[in-house]
Amino acid sequence: MPRAAGSAPSSCTRWIRKETSNLYKIQFHNVKPECLEAYNKLTEEVLPKLHSDPDYPCDLVGNWNTWYGEQDQAVHLWRFSGGYPALMDCMSKLRQNKEYLDFRKERSRMLLSRRNQLLLEFSFWNEPQPRQGPNIYELRTYKLKPGTMIEWGNNWARAIKYRQENQEAVGGFFSQIGELYVVHHLWAYRDLQSREETRNAAWRKRGWDENVYYTVPLIRTMESRIMIPLKISPLQ
Repeated sequence: MPRAAGSAPSSCTRWIRKETSNLYKIQFHNVKPECLEAYNKLTEEVLPKLHSDPDYPCDLVGNWNTWYGEQDQAVHLWRFSGGYPALMDCMSKLRQNKEYLDFRKERSRMLLSRRNQLLLEFSFWNEPQPRQGPNIYELRTYKLKPGTMIEWGNNWARAIKYRQENQEAVGGFFSQIGELYVVHHLWAYRDLQSREETRNAAWRKRGWDENVYYTVPLIRTMESRIMIPLKISPLQ
């Protein structure tokens, strides 16, 4: 029986990092422009306290404001070690945490909208690790044509080696819940000029152009965000 177009291809399990069983959650918060400073301050006060509790099987991976792209936006990335059981355990504990509930209530007054996705990581990408800054980060989001994830993964498993020399590759993910057939690639650069030079250098490497040639037809839409880390972000 053919697979439904909206379902995740089981063959994608070949790219999941087996030794960790990590699940990631990415959140996008569109903040009222006049509230962004207060939003950042509240986030930087409360989130480190929550994540200092060893009972929560959840790690803060990164926190950013979008600099170029959608304005007045915050992006957060979490890792749940242990997959879906860890996610449900964490959510259950947070529902009983008064400080978190008060935080959510106060934060909600500052938001225009919010959305999230649950993600798995590509095994051939680097696992995101804390890094010192200053850096800027680029989140490149690709919405693929249904049924093309396997071909995307096969090409990028070969191509990622062309983007490792400057340690710019931070993490690669694909959606499991939320909007499907979405891929996120996270990159780090010293600044915009370094980004330009690093990307240009990739085109001078034999084989990179072949990856672009084969993957561009798989894409429905693509988006680039340039992001600045918040003070609490482990990715600086």
